[in-house]
Amino acid sequence: MSASQRQKQFDMNRSRANNLASSSSSSSGNSNNNSTGSTKNVASPHQRKLQTSMERLQVQQPNTSRRSAGSNWMAAAGGTPTGPAPGSENQEAKDPKEPQTLTKSARMRLKKKAQRNRYLAMDCEMVGVGHNGQDDMLARVSIVNRVGQVLLDKHVKPRQEVTDYRTSVSGIRPQDIANGEDFATVQDEVVKLLHGRILVGHALGNDLAVLSIRHPFENIRDTSRYKPLCKLVSNGHTPSLKRLTMAVLGQEIQTGEHNSVEDARAAMGIYNRIAGDWEKYLEKKRHQQQHY
Repeated sequence: MSASQRQKQFDMNRSRANNLASSSSSSSGNSNNNSTGSTKNVASPHQRKLQTSMERLQVQQPNTSRRSAGSNWMAAAGGTPTGPAPGSENQEAKDPKEPQTLTKSARMRLKKKAQRNRYLAMDCEMVGVGHNGQDDMLARVSIVNRVGQVLLDKHVKPRQEVTDYRTSVSGIRPQDIANGEDFATVQDEVVKLLHGRILVGHALGNDLAVLSIRHPFENIRDTSRYKPLCKLVSNGHTPSLKRLTMAVLGQEIQTGEHNSVEDARAAMGIYNRIAGDWEKYLEKKRHQQQHY
């Protein structure tokens, strides 16, 4: 029954009750005075039933349809002032700000990503400054992770006049560094990226010097200074990255102009191939140093 129908029924019952009450009081006034002298009227069963029905209508009339009110039907009906009804879907919904528990596959992905980025390979390209271009100045820096993904590759604006671009080796041209980024900005990015990581590369002393930064010695894996590899490939002499890459990986690089991304990937590939033996070698050296 709709609200308008309940209201109409309520008005009809109220008028009927008023009519019955007035007729009853006029017809029974004399008999009540003669019997007990009481002024109270005794309602008939029909009147009590009618009164109960009216009270029920009074309670039901202001209620709101649950279908029309939706999830807030209790608040609209005067039940719960605010908030969703108990057991509703809104009540069971989780707060998006609460930390969500990662699935096993998500944890594995994060772990693999952390392992890939724990070891980083870096290579720099330099141009010549000063008299006859004898001094080095940073022109490009590239950093890749353990699977060769490029994390940083930027050209750097010159801070001094370039006297030798060394294009045949460096691959750097005037327009490359003219549109490069500020040295301090790139330097800061490199420092943040390498912090707490194992740094792989070839002749890393030159790269760190041209960047004017330092890295913990125990976190450096320099392919030009790993003695077992140098002894095997070049009889103890310092081998070139090109020679090492061909000997260890069977790949030919630096056939023309150098590319810092390619060189960084080559250094990382060499390390990955012999990482187990390399780490055992370093652990043995640390153990020996502790006993002397």
